Amino acid sequence: MNKKLKNLPIGISDIERIVNEGYLYIDKTERIYELISGGMYYFLSRPRRFGKSLLVSTLYNIFRGKKELFKGLYIYDSDYEWEEHPIIRLDFNGISNTNPEMLNDDIRIALNRILKQEEIEPVLDNKSIQTFFTEVIIRIFEKYKKSIVFLVDEYDKPIISHIGKGKEELKIADKNRELLKDFYGVLKEIDVVTKTRFVFITGITKFSKVSIFSELNNLTDLTMDKRYCDILGITEEEIERDLTPYIERFCDEENLNCKELKEELRNYYNGYRFSSKDVRVYNPFSLFSALEKRSIENYWFETGTPTFLINLIKKQNIYIPEYETLEARESLFSTYELSKLSVLPLMFQSGYLTIKGYDNRSKVYELGYPNKEVKESFTESLYYEISGLTRDTKFAKVGVKIEDGEIEEAIEIMKSIFSEIPYTLMREDMINEFYFHMMFYLIISASGVGITSEILTAKGRIDALIETRDRYYIIEFKCNQSSDMAIQQIKEKKYYEPYKNRGKEIILIGINFSTKDRNISDYKVEVL
Repeated sequence: MNKKLKNLPIGISDIERIVNEGYLYIDKTERIYELISGGMYYFLSRPRRFGKSLLVSTLYNIFRGKKELFKGLYIYDSDYEWEEHPIIRLDFNGISNTNPEMLNDDIRIALNRILKQEEIEPVLDNKSIQTFFTEVIIRIFEKYKKSIVFLVDEYDKPIISHIGKGKEELKIADKNRELLKDFYGVLKEIDVVTKTRFVFITGITKFSKVSIFSELNNLTDLTMDKRYCDILGITEEEIERDLTPYIERFCDEENLNCKELKEELRNYYNGYRFSSKDVRVYNPFSLFSALEKRSIENYWFETGTPTFLINLIKKQNIYIPEYETLEARESLFSTYELSKLSVLPLMFQSGYLTIKGYDNRSKVYELGYPNKEVKESFTESLYYEISGLTRDTKFAKVGVKIEDGEIEEAIEIMKSIFSEIPYTLMREDMINEFYFHMMFYLIISASGVGITSEILTAKGRIDALIETRDRYYIIEFKCNQSSDMAIQQIKEKKYYEPYKNRGKEIILIGINFSTKDRNISDYKVEVL
């Protein structure tokens, strides 16, 4: 491959820089054209590192009328009129939210900075945030006599920065929420509405009952709108169109089979689905990172640990194996109250769960981990948080042993992992079958091997199923009993029946946990 490829825009969220410096841009302007032509008030929630800031930057330059920047893209040849509008653009990543006073001050500073750039006199601080914001809007409109575009990135940063950190931090989140509620309420006042061309607000989460949505109730929520399910993320079609040369380069340099590499990339980074429409997208940050470094690793998780989620899971004693497969109605995705946050919708909005299936008749969604990167990284991080241990190489060794069929060696390594959990972190009321089951699940998931829990069959429920390239491991857990009883149950209820005649070896495993020893006390392995 002799042709020089464009650099991939890893972590670059400015479309002007991407175009002018020759980075690759995945053309999303057809969807953006539909967006700006079809309405005025929008909200979009997506996980971090999914391109929200780049979308805001693209909208900014379109409404600035910079047509030449988009030459070769869909919108350039469309009938869009390229009228220039004044823009109020706020990025809450760069606005202090330590407390409501600092948030208030920094919003005012950011707005006055916009006025300065437009060579307009600043607004004095001796006003409420609503009056201050309204005055900024009026001054900009009076100068240009044109309707204004409002672009807000990461609107929820002042709230989620304080979640999962204790009661005092939660009070700050609530006070910040009240301030934002008043601030965004300005956008629906009749005097402002008549001066508005377009409003676009992004964030990670949708706090339907506690933030902008109670005041700014004319927002169209695009989060689960099937028309825009692929406005962010990378589809299979876009990979074929734009990224095939990068995959071929990866294969050439690492001497890999391209078909196998594509499948590996799909397993690691694809799988995000945001609506009832069965369209799945790749995480762009992770995919670009893998193609640039020619290495499949866990990139997305390393850019930010979901501390608030892990703290909530620990606090609410969530049984994580159940999150392998969940069912929910759409209303569950937007019922947030700061005083009693639900983990499931937060995991969906943050990208740790995604839609795996949808029943059109019952309107029920099936949820699960989007891909191997998320499941492996999230469960590993959660295990270390719960166990109090520091990270080491044992998880990876467990995965290798299981893949190679050396299950007894894998279990021995797991016993050594269990033995390292500090005694003080195991309360007496925690030490039961569910605790050991969850920790076993987290260790296997973090090792990179596929494990599924609580699988229903015609005669019962399989505690855990591990599937590798060559084998099925069917596992039954017992607590203060025996591994023989576990094996006997597998056989009596014929848990193995659905997996026969699939061309893979079937291995039955009975594991008994001892609450006294706080570890695996005995296990039995049989090849069917």
